[in-house]
Amino acid sequence: MAPAAPARTAQRRTGILVTLVLGGLTAVPPLSMDMYLPALPEVTRSLHTSAATAQLTLTACLTGMALGQLVVGPMSDKWGRRRPLLIGLLVYILATAICAFAPTAELLIAFRLLQGLAGAAGIVIARAVVRDLYDGVEMARFFSTLMLISGVAPVIAPLIGGQVLRFTDWHGIFAVLTVVGIALTVLVWRSLPETLAPENRHSGGTVEALRTMKSLLADRVFTGYMIAGGFAFAALFAYISASPFVIQEIYGASPQTFSLLFGVNSIGLIAVGQINGKFLVGRVSLDKALAFGLTVIVLAATALLVMTSGVFGHVGLIPVAAGLFVLMSAMGLAMPNTNALALMRTPHAAGSASALIGTSSFLVGAIASPLVGIAGEATAVPMAVVQLVCGLAAIGCFLGLCRPWQHSARPNREGTDH
Repeated sequence: MAPAAPARTAQRRTGILVTLVLGGLTAVPPLSMDMYLPALPEVTRSLHTSAATAQLTLTACLTGMALGQLVVGPMSDKWGRRRPLLIGLLVYILATAICAFAPTAELLIAFRLLQGLAGAAGIVIARAVVRDLYDGVEMARFFSTLMLISGVAPVIAPLIGGQVLRFTDWHGIFAVLTVVGIALTVLVWRSLPETLAPENRHSGGTVEALRTMKSLLADRVFTGYMIAGGFAFAALFAYISASPFVIQEIYGASPQTFSLLFGVNSIGLIAVGQINGKFLVGRVSLDKALAFGLTVIVLAATALLVMTSGVFGHVGLIPVAAGLFVLMSAMGLAMPNTNALALMRTPHAAGSASALIGTSSFLVGAIASPLVGIAGEATAVPMAVVQLVCGLAAIGCFLGLCRPWQHSARPNREGTDH
């Protein structure tokens, strides 16, 4: 027991530095996705491709982040945290640099996939390092901090991207991301120690992880929350992938205006998420908050479909932007509550459950991305249709699989619903 006290003291002394490093790792995925958004119309023109193909560059990155979590997690349990993380960051730098010089859409899609695979190392290992260093209330607080950082990153990312486009073209976005990757790699190399002791490592790897995930999927209620959260994320990603074209091409806004609107919508999501965590949790059941959030998403998507389909004639940017703001803000209720309710069912396998939730959400989002551009750049109807279908599917999973009136939110130690 004696060595534990100095170790814990050292952790407290490096707490701010660890927070900065892990916050940077958590911010890399949204930066990789969202800095690039204002440049999507320009990419379409520069590479002489379609909107749907340009959106596949987002799908590829998102797919890589989904699959990479399943690969890197077992690697970090077997070899420790630093080695897989540094390898992932080095591959991220290489892939991002190649993206900056990609001459064709096909090459850009391929290396965006590799960029996502490598960037997943930051998502998984940041979470694992927190588990290594903290426990109990401290761990919960640290995870809250990381969630706040991951919420702020999408706010500033398109703003940065819009400003970069003032001075250069879309290639410059990837140049900036390459520099960010290099800086973060140096910071991790110099400041983040190995947090998983050799005696705590195991060789179970992928086989053990897949066995655990299979048992989790046998829990109908867990699976319901997981899929509902995935469809909510898909509605969010339909907005992320379509909004550059909708706001800039259809409504004629500048990249800077788009970045500003994107930032405002992200602030709405963060604000509602903070209201949920600080005021609703403990006063209102998570199921009720989730039901309200999903209902608002469906209503906002319905309003957007009515406006974009021309039922009441041409509608300007302000009403559409208002509808998107409401939909995005409702995500602050839907996404954290689906995650919390799912994880509360799996106290025996929270790590595997978290990886499964993250991977499924990214994969469903990746499927939604190209669908919003299926009718070209001249209409926003596909975006609204995808959002409405995803919202209805989320409610269907919530009611049909979770059946909140039949159970409480207490942890289920057996991992199955009877």
